[in-house]
Amino acid sequence: MNNQILVIGGTGKTGRKVVTQLEKRGHQVRVGSRSATPAFDWEDPKTWSPALEGMDKVYITFQPDLAVPGALDAIEGLTKKAAQAGVKKLVLLSGKGEREAELSEQVVMHSGLDYTIVRASWFMQNFSESFFLDPILAGQVALPKPEAKVPYVDTDDIAEVVVEALLDDTHNGKVYELTGPRLITFAEVMKEISLATGRHIAFTPISLEEYIGFLKQADVPSDYIWLIDYLFSNVLDAEGNNVVSPDVEKVLGRKPKDFTEYVLETQKTGVWNPKVKETV
Repeated sequence: MNNQILVIGGTGKTGRKVVTQLEKRGHQVRVGSRSATPAFDWEDPKTWSPALEGMDKVYITFQPDLAVPGALDAIEGLTKKAAQAGVKKLVLLSGKGEREAELSEQVVMHSGLDYTIVRASWFMQNFSESFFLDPILAGQVALPKPEAKVPYVDTDDIAEVVVEALLDDTHNGKVYELTGPRLITFAEVMKEISLATGRHIAFTPISLEEYIGFLKQADVPSDYIWLIDYLFSNVLDAEGNNVVSPDVEKVLGRKPKDFTEYVLETQKTGVWNPKVKETV
């Protein structure tokens, strides 16, 4: 059966990979982004109904994260409009261990529509596509909570699980927690990237207050600063968050990608190699 699927955040870390996989399988995909036609903008609810029109299923990602203030109201509004538009199923990307995000999960669960909730651990790609990249390029990474052990998950694995959830009704009503196959600290992350790139990347533990101060000095947007503060203070080392889940293997029938494999693949792209300034 050919589905009409809206991928909200279809140019993002997981969304773009979901779009690619769905199109390869022959499904009609509408990318939900501000630059698309019709446009989708979380900050402009008038764009939601046109984007939802004619869609059978929707993959929902909220930027920067479901835990931030305002996310719950947005998910409530979108879910109502999805039901009015005749959407049959919602797949929601959530965060593992994020109590605030679970409020939005409940909205989707009680929408009357078919659903799957995908709770992901921290992305491996945060070190190559997000806020950790610039310090890695500088060779100096300073972060709080050095003792925290995280089961980082690859966005390829998340996207594959999302696609299966969208296309296979056996995943209806399920909540999946997605992690990688092992726990790893920030110092171990930097050691692996150093080994793969042949560069020395120093890791320095600092307090959360110091880290937030650095982010403010760097003019990081306030909603991202709020989120990072929330994640480091409430989620990163919370009870149960340092647990490896079997759900990737349960859905895909294979082990999730290991952090070392991600590092070796990413190193080949050159993203961790500082650009040398040309001299005249």
